Order: sequence, then C-alpha cells, then structure tokens
Amino acid sequence: MTCGSRSSTGSGFLPQGASWLIPCVLVACAAAPQPQKTVQPPTAAQQLSPAAPESDATYHFMMGHQAELSQDIETALKEYQAALKIDPKSREVQSRLAAIYFALGDFPQAVRYAEEVGEGTGQEPQVLTQMAGILAGAGKADHALELLDKAIDRTPERGESYFPKGLILLNQKRIAEAEQAVKKGLQYSSDSPIGHYYLGRISLEAGNTDQAITSFDRAITVNPAFEPAYLAQASVFESRQEKDKAIAILRKYLEQVNPRNRDIRQHLVQLYIATKDYAGGLAELETMLQDNPGDLDAQLRMALIYGEMKEFAKAISRLTDILNAKPAELKVRDYLGYLYEETKDFPKAIETYRYNIQLDPKFSDSHIHLGVLLYRLKQFPQAATHLGEAVHLVPKQPEPHIVLGLAHLQNDQFEKAAQAFEEGIRHHPKNADLHFNLGTAYDKLNRFEDVEHAMETALSLDPHHADALNYLGYSYADRGIKIDQALSLTKRAVALKPENGYYIDSLGWAFYKSGMLTEALTEIRKAVTMVGDDPVIYEHLGDIYMRQEKSSDARDAWLHSLELDPSNDKLLQRFREQGMTNPAYEERIQQAKRRVAEKTQGQLATP
Repeated sequence: MTCGSRSSTGSGFLPQGASWLIPCVLVACAAAPQPQKTVQPPTAAQQLSPAAPESDATYHFMMGHQAELSQDIETALKEYQAALKIDPKSREVQSRLAAIYFALGDFPQAVRYAEEVGEGTGQEPQVLTQMAGILAGAGKADHALELLDKAIDRTPERGESYFPKGLILLNQKRIAEAEQAVKKGLQYSSDSPIGHYYLGRISLEAGNTDQAITSFDRAITVNPAFEPAYLAQASVFESRQEKDKAIAILRKYLEQVNPRNRDIRQHLVQLYIATKDYAGGLAELETMLQDNPGDLDAQLRMALIYGEMKEFAKAISRLTDILNAKPAELKVRDYLGYLYEETKDFPKAIETYRYNIQLDPKFSDSHIHLGVLLYRLKQFPQAATHLGEAVHLVPKQPEPHIVLGLAHLQNDQFEKAAQAFEEGIRHHPKNADLHFNLGTAYDKLNRFEDVEHAMETALSLDPHHADALNYLGYSYADRGIKIDQALSLTKRAVALKPENGYYIDSLGWAFYKSGMLTEALTEIRKAVTMVGDDPVIYEHLGDIYMRQEKSSDARDAWLHSLELDPSNDKLLQRFREQGMTNPAYEERIQQAKRRVAEKTQGQLATP
C-alpha cells in the first residue's frame, strides 16, 4: 500500500505533479518490514562464526526503519545505506531511500533510487506506483508513466495504478487518454473516491462542469470524509458564481465530517463576505473563537466585517484588543487608523499612523495613509513630508507620486510638483493619471506646449480619461485656439460624465468661444444648477449675458462671482471697462472681503 496526501488548498484541487502518492517518510509504508522482533545479542558461537550477510542487511534495514519511525532521519539514512552496501540490489532499501530523499527535497538522489527500484521485473505493483509518484514529483513524468504501465501489466485488475496515470496524463493535457485511464481504474475499483475525484478533475479540464460536479459528488458518496471532493465541488460552484451552493457544500463538510477544520471554515467566512452575508460570516467566526478565544486572525476578520457593515465602534474595539495582545502588528494598526478616519476622528487617526511610523520608520503604508489624510486636511507641507518618504520607500506605487505632486501644487511649489509627477512617470510611464497631473503642473508654469503634450499622452494611454479631455478642451477654449477640438474634447468629456457640472461649464465655454451663444447659455445655466456657487461659472454666465447685450443680467452674475471670489482683480477691471458701477463699493462685496480676511487670519492663527 502507498500513503497519499490530501490537499486543503482554497482551490480544492490537489497540487500538480505527484501529490497523489507522496511517500510517507515518517510513518511505516508497505515497503517496511513486518512488526519488529527484539534483536537478541549474538551468542558466543555466533561471535566465533562469520556473520551471514543477509542477516546483517536485515538488521540495518530494521534499525533504519526504527529510526524513521522515531523521525531520526539522519540515522535512518545511515542505516539504510549500510544495508544497501551489504545488499546493493535490495529494492526495499532503495524504495525507502527514494522516499526519504524525495521528502527532503533532494530530487536527484530520489530519482536515482526510484529508477533503480523500477529496473528489471518482479516488483510489487504498489512499490512501482510509489516510485512513479516520486518520479512524477521530480519532473520525470514519462518515466513515471513507464512504471505505472509496468504495474498495470503486472496486476491489471488493480485500479489504484490507473488513477495516478490518469493524473499525469491530465497534467500533460492528454485529456482523452487521462479519462480512459481513470475510467478503466474505476471498472476495477468503483468505490475509490480518488478515482471519481480525478474523473471530476478531467471533466473540469474538458470544460464540462456539470459532469465534474457529478463526479465529485460520487467521490463524496463513496467516502463522505473525502475532503478534496468537497473543496473541488465548492470551487466549481464559485467559478459559476453560485456561491450559495458553494456555501452549502462547505457547511455540509463542517457539519458531517470535521467541524474543527479551520481552513474550510475560513473559506466559508470569505464566501459569506463575498455574498455580503455578514451575519453568516460573524457566526462562523464566533464558532472559531469558541474553539480558540485567542485566535487573533478570527478577531481581525471580525473587525473587517464590522468595518464593511459600518459598525466602526465594534471594529475599533476588536482591533484594539488585537493590538493589546500584539502591539507590533503594523498592518492591524494601519487599518485601525483608517477606521478612525471613517469615524472622522482625525486626531486619533493621525496619532495611530504616527505610532506605526515610530515603531517602524520604513513602514510605507502608514506614511502613505498619513500623507493622504494630511493632504485632505489641507496640511500640505506635512503631507509632502510623509508622501516624499513613501515614494522613496515604494517607488513602484503610482498613488504616492500623484498625491505628493498635488500637495506641492496646493503649496504653490509648481516646480516641485512637476518633478514629483516626472519622477512618478519614470517608474510608471504608462500611468495616464500621472501624465494628466503633470500637464496641470506645466500649466501653472506657463508651459502650454508641454501641457498639450502631457494631456495628449494621457489620452493616448486612456482615450476615456475624462479629466484630460475636459482640461485640454477647456484650455483650448479659454485661449481661443483650436475651437473645433475644444468642442470635440469637451463633448466627449460630458458624454463620459454627464453629471459633472464643471465639464458642462467647459462645454458651454467652448460654445461661447465658437460664437454659439444660445447653446453656451443653455450649458452654463445647467452647470450653475449642478455645481452651485462657483465663481468661474458665474463669471462665464456674465460674459454670455454681456455678449447678448443683457447688461443687467451680466452685472448680477459678475457680482455674484465677486462675492464668491472678491480677489478677482481682472473681473473688477472689466466692470470698469464696461462702465458699470465700481463693485468694490457694493456692500455684498465688502462683506465677502471681510469673510475672506477673517478666514485667512484664522488659518494663520492655527498652529
């Protein structure tokens, strides 16, 4: 008999190669001798007479086998080698050496001994099958097939020799031959779960999932405890997006076979999360924690589910318990920081990220998350510090480059912004967002040719990059150049994101520049409705009214624009040029200026 292995991998399939017959090194297999007899010391007569070589070989074999049982592999190898030195043709010894070397990962030695066992005739079929497993696992599939054919020729009615042959043929994509071999084996061993399981594997490879499910079900019927068939069947249902059926299969295994199988219960939790059955996932995790209250992984999964459910207080409590037990778990604390952000407790989020960085200054995730949070809080210099460290630690991530450049832009450090985006492009030349943002930095530096090139590059990488379409189209319209392209670009942007009021304003402005005032007014009014108070859009609205000789409407729109942005000196100049009353004397504009001054003083007073 040979000793097989079972897989509990998430895919539900045994590993490729010879996992179907990995030799058991640390337990007795068929090649091992019968129950050991006590080895008596030699008698005086025996000491005086020459020792029989066969007796010495048997002694060393038994000692090697005893060492193997005791997991003393070094002694086992030594004793087996001693036995082989006395009896160089012993297939029993060679097979044990092949098994041990295979388990140790020494494939050349394992192959050497397995091939020696396979030479000649007279071997037991189960030994040939075991050696075939070693050869297949070491990449000698064709030689393994030769040994399996020899085993089949010796005992054709032994089904167990056909199944590994089928698996090797399957791995070689010889589907029809594989199916033929396994079905032949099932004729002799119809109650073999491994045979039905392999037949299911073959059906999957052939694209027949219904037949695969039937075969896996048959394997379970033959042996209700055969774990790989449950996993394989669940995997098929998952691939067919029938997650409820996959859940039912795994629940059946836990209820009827092994309720303490942690791997399967974890897989079940993942399926519950995928189907948004958070209550089901929590129930499984509670079961795991009843078995092992100190299971930190189960606690973490619970926290993740609570996070998905927006029950942030419960999630934070779980994570805090984990960190009390393992304060060095940086990823756990990083997620805790995210949860604090979700609850708008920004001081605690900042404190959490900074604590991680104190523990490990090279932990890039917390540098990134802290930098992004500080950027959102408009603390641009501090954001740039952490994002700069992040791009140094993980230059292969494009996002830190982007936010670093944006922080420099917000800080009016346009050269630094361009450099940040350019450095990001050096690592990620095909990232459209980096090229787009580089174009915005070039715009601030009055390098319009470079703006065009950057935006065109972004669009060549992503023709549906709505921001690049809008930016380039508006840039053309605002400069009064390439108006036909401006209209085309802004129309494409609006088609991609019709709910974006700023894109609609760009389209309206392109209509205005092309002299299509009716269309321009329609779009700008729509933009006002969608965006609300935006000084640029109201300025555009006033420009359209002025071109239509609606001076009163134009003056109202411009005044509203100045209320929103009283620092717009160019618009103030246009008031004077149009002969309108100086808006600086308007009470609404004076109030707006006071609000801006108070806000600026408050920001300066904030540390």
